Amino acid sequence: MRVMAQLGMVMNLDKCIGCHTCSVTCKQAWTNRSGVEYAWFNNVETRPGQGYPRRYQDQEQWKGGWVRTPRGRLKLKAGGRFRKLLTIFANPVLPNIRDYYEPWTYDYENLTDAPLGDDFPVAQPKSLLSGEPMSVEWSANWDDDLGGAPEHGPRDPIVERLRQESEEKVKFSYEQAFMFFLPRICEHCLNPACVASCPSGAMYKRAEDGIVLVDQDQCRGWRMCVTGCPYKKVYFNHRTGKAEKCTFCYPRVEVGLPTVCSETCVGRLRYIGLFLYDADRVTEAASVADEHDLYEAQLDLLLDPNDPDVAAAARRDGIAEDWLEAARRSPVYKLAKDYRVALPLHPEFRTMPMVWYIPPLSPVVDRLTETGHDGEAAGNLFGAIEALRIPIGYLAELFTAGDIAPVDRVLRKLAAMRSYMRDVSLDRPRDESIASAVGMTGGELVEMYRLLGIAKYEERYVIPTAYTGEAHQLEELGCSLDVDGGPGMVGSGPFGEGSGRAMPVSVETFHALRDRQTSDRVTDLGMPGTRVNLLNWDGKGRPFPRTPRGASREPGPVRPRARSRAASRVALPAVPGRGSAGDAADSAGRS
Repeated sequence: MRVMAQLGMVMNLDKCIGCHTCSVTCKQAWTNRSGVEYAWFNNVETRPGQGYPRRYQDQEQWKGGWVRTPRGRLKLKAGGRFRKLLTIFANPVLPNIRDYYEPWTYDYENLTDAPLGDDFPVAQPKSLLSGEPMSVEWSANWDDDLGGAPEHGPRDPIVERLRQESEEKVKFSYEQAFMFFLPRICEHCLNPACVASCPSGAMYKRAEDGIVLVDQDQCRGWRMCVTGCPYKKVYFNHRTGKAEKCTFCYPRVEVGLPTVCSETCVGRLRYIGLFLYDADRVTEAASVADEHDLYEAQLDLLLDPNDPDVAAAARRDGIAEDWLEAARRSPVYKLAKDYRVALPLHPEFRTMPMVWYIPPLSPVVDRLTETGHDGEAAGNLFGAIEALRIPIGYLAELFTAGDIAPVDRVLRKLAAMRSYMRDVSLDRPRDESIASAVGMTGGELVEMYRLLGIAKYEERYVIPTAYTGEAHQLEELGCSLDVDGGPGMVGSGPFGEGSGRAMPVSVETFHALRDRQTSDRVTDLGMPGTRVNLLNWDGKGRPFPRTPRGASREPGPVRPRARSRAASRVALPAVPGRGSAGDAADSAGRS
């Protein structure tokens, strides 16, 4: 057993109101600059719908994730090294800009500076790619709130599969319409297909917390990672020629702060915490023959941090004591493993995703109340679950590879919690049969309710900070990029802008970041020597360099750098197409 730590997230879909605040704040923090106008590291999709990019779940088209061979081994659905070599200069399996959307702005100058006349001026849409006038025909949330559902809804790959089984199972008539919101970020998988797909080894999984990042120095823009990711959460920056993706806001989590999307979530539906897992069994779990067994196999990977043997193995493998304590208090472990109400997204892709979802239950209460029944009585709730407005089969296709039984158990637990807590709130005798009917105790239902309903900030976000033992490496150091030809001081390569060496991006130190993130004052970028990071850089011009004075760029042991936690690459199982490991200390995800 080799114990490793993994930061994970749980989202309670029952509480998502589709306000897109998380998307907007993530966009403002990470992708509000040239080259990634179309990229949304966090997006909120209306279900049923095509998703973003369109029909990303259809792996017969996009060839993402893993497949199991008849011999029981895993291989990339897009093919191994030989196929990548044949298509390395022209990858044919990529979403194009029409599958995403052509980003646009508006000609506000025409609106504000137009001369007086009889006609009212308008701000015409202009493409951010070409600068030419354009007609807006699609965007990241074009089918938001079931907009255009009769036209676009049937194009949902899950709906297509369900309708093949039964034409009557999912309809889009008004009286039978249903929807819910599905926020999505990078899954930071235990068995990431994007990492295995990268020919240059630029994508890697950090050993200390499992965050999947892109080393901008090593990325050569082959875009194989875009194909390999079945969730299509890797984006290509057409301006720099590099791949970019969600970084789990690692500059924030390293100082104990939640991700931007979690911090700004209006519905308080996100939870962040630590998982401990057995890294030696990841390939075995991802290779189970029956797709319906993938959910249980992934649960079996998660180790109990309260087990003395697991704690001893974790200490042996270098996990700090404060991280073990964070794992014991982890809300995501409780929801996924203890209570078993959180489910992974599309486990059939065999990437072992580590962003989990609690399926929605809300419509059943309203539906029962409309019929004149008590919407929160246990008997009524249990009896109505199979007749939910949101078909269980649809939820099962999302979260359990089509296996209805786990989804049914989760919905029954959520229904039991509602019914049991109503008796608690009204100070009525507690009916323990409600809890026993779903395999829980009354006390467990109360604790689950506290976590899902009224948990405080420090209970929802249990995030260990950077290792105390590395504090001497986290001090701000000088830079030596002030001479021509210095590291990073290069222009475009032979294949256009951004095809050469990566442009330098500064990453703040632990202490500087903590001071800035917790202060009321905005960093003054006009002051000489001011240090910035991606959270306050608008992408214009060149940010301050990042490499400290006298630091070697040769691969080797961790060296003092102008960054917070020294990143190292997790030892993934041997997979086809995975590039060699690069400089472990180079900061990644500087997209």
